[in-house]
Amino acid sequence: MNSSATLLFERDGSIAKLTLNRPDVGNAIDLSLAKGLMKAAIDCDEDDSIGCVVLTGAGRFFCTGGDVGGFVSAGDALPSLLKELTAYLHMAIARLARMQKPLITAINGPAAGAGLSLAVLGDIALSASSAHFTPAYTGIGLSPDGGSTWLLPRLVGLRRAQEIILTNKRLGADDAAELGLVTRAVDDELLADEVRAIVAQLGKSTTAAIGRTRNLLLSSLESSFETQMEDEARAIAELSRTSQTRDRIQAFVSKRNASPSHRESTG
Repeated sequence: MNSSATLLFERDGSIAKLTLNRPDVGNAIDLSLAKGLMKAAIDCDEDDSIGCVVLTGAGRFFCTGGDVGGFVSAGDALPSLLKELTAYLHMAIARLARMQKPLITAINGPAAGAGLSLAVLGDIALSASSAHFTPAYTGIGLSPDGGSTWLLPRLVGLRRAQEIILTNKRLGADDAAELGLVTRAVDDELLADEVRAIVAQLGKSTTAAIGRTRNLLLSSLESSFETQMEDEARAIAELSRTSQTRDRIQAFVSKRNASPSHRESTG
């Protein structure tokens, strides 16, 4: 386990769990937390023994966004603070988005500002029913960060993203799920069980296959149809060269040939 005071990094076999750990301030992001998240994201990206990453928050909140109290304390140095803070935060988000492992966000409570960006970043975003989501930026005279102006239009469409961000609209977990902002909402007490079930399902594939698929999905809205299909062709061919994939294919064929229904249909 490699943890800091503000970001807990725990391992359970091939699963890495990252916990935003400033519960007394709603896991608000200060420089320490942003740096810790960046370091953890790089470690997850580089460690081949990690097969899946889970991101959650400590206490009642998932993440309330930037540490507004710190913004006030910065005074005239706020622009410099924001540039430094977003440098670490954006690197963390980019690494989590581009790593060759799936990311599950276990949204245990309210998410706002950059916390909203982190919440919806997951390939699978599971929200506790009690959670709610708020852009927050325009309420304090700021514009969005954390990739929210890239993520939200792709998840819910431009028109809905405009309304949510510009009017600082608050969404409950069920509404967020209905719009496609999160994968689904589950009862609070079932959130941990749902995460474990998803981790187990993802574990049935290979890290390489998941990683290639993540990359294809991320690029799909910016590629032409023909370019996307060429990327698909190259990815599937590259995967077929790996021993993991060949072993999986052989095991599937062997299992199918051994099944009674297959013997009956071919005999």
